[in-house]
This record gives sequence, C-alpha cells and structure tokens, in this order.
Amino acid sequence: MLSLTPSGIDFAYRQGIFPMFDHILNELYWCRPDPRAIIPLDRFHTSRSLAKTIRRDIFRVTINTAFEEVMLGCADRLEGTWISSEFVQVYMELHHEGRAHSIEVWNGQGGLIGGTYGVTVGGAFMAESMFHRETDASKVALHALVDQLRSSGFVLLDVQYLTPHLASLGAVEIPNRTYLTLLQYAQSISPTPFSNILLSQV
Repeated sequence: MLSLTPSGIDFAYRQGIFPMFDHILNELYWCRPDPRAIIPLDRFHTSRSLAKTIRRDIFRVTINTAFEEVMLGCADRLEGTWISSEFVQVYMELHHEGRAHSIEVWNGQGGLIGGTYGVTVGGAFMAESMFHRETDASKVALHALVDQLRSSGFVLLDVQYLTPHLASLGAVEIPNRTYLTLLQYAQSISPTPFSNILLSQV
C-alpha cells in the first residue's frame, strides 16, 4: 500500500506514481498521468534571453545547500499549494538519505531567489516543483539541473505535467506506457551521485 513515507514514495516513483495533496479537501492522493511530461536531456531549450542571463553570471547556483528552503519557496504560492508540512518533513528525510536533491539560485546579496527540487530513482530525476523570486531564476535552476544530470549520467528527467512554461524549455508529452519503459531502463542505470558542490559564482 502506498504511504507518505520515504520508502512509500520511493516505491511509488518506481511504479511511475507520485503523491499530491489537495489543500482544500485536506486529502492525499496519488497520480499517474497519461500522457506524462518529460524534458529530454538533449533537448533542453535555452532561449536567447536565458543564455544572456547565464552569460552575465549574476547569480550563484548551488546544489543541496538549502533543500528545505527550496521546498518552502515552492510552497509559497498565493493560490495555495500541495506541498504540506508533512510533505516537507518526508522529503527532508529523503534528502538526508541522499535520494532527494535541490538546486538553489542566489542573488548577489545572498538571497535565495529561485530553485527546484526532486527525487532520484536510478538514472531518473523526478522534478517536483520550482519557484522564482527574480526573473529567470527558476529557469537558471532548471538549466543547472539539466547540466548536472547530463554530466552525472542520468537518462530521464520527469516533470509530471506539461505547462506552457515547461514546454518553452523543451518539455514534451509521451504516453504513459512509453514513460514506464523509459523509467524501467533508468532504474538499471547507476549515475554519479549528486554532491554538495558549487556550480557557479556570482
């Protein structure tokens, strides 16, 4: 039976399922969308404006230095969020176990202005959410994540549902049966582990 525990979440992801929380009904539910959205790691789209932002080197990007803060940033939405306090606690446990990771984007004053986080299963990264407080910060985080996944030998970046924002970055929809085939292959991969490293400097 699926449960909101580190082992339950790991089991669910391996079956192509992920948890969500309805903050209005106060209910946990499990999702397996069909079609499923992924970002092919060789097709991430870097727009001219994003490339210009990256070349300006105005942000500092790190890995695994502020996991909880990134989750809380993703949860800070006016329309409400599915990231409950229970989610934060369980994903923090996954993070401490080395199975959940965050990318942080900082401005020149040392403020956290964007980021993304997710869970790894073999050579698959299940991106959960992202946020930004300054223009392009979440895109910079996703760009850094894709670079990290490529260099570490990952083969699948799952983004769950297609949105116009994700589509602009190269996300596509595939049938769930195709996704499950990719997921099964990804679980046979042993990529280089994520490390707490500085990716770039202001």
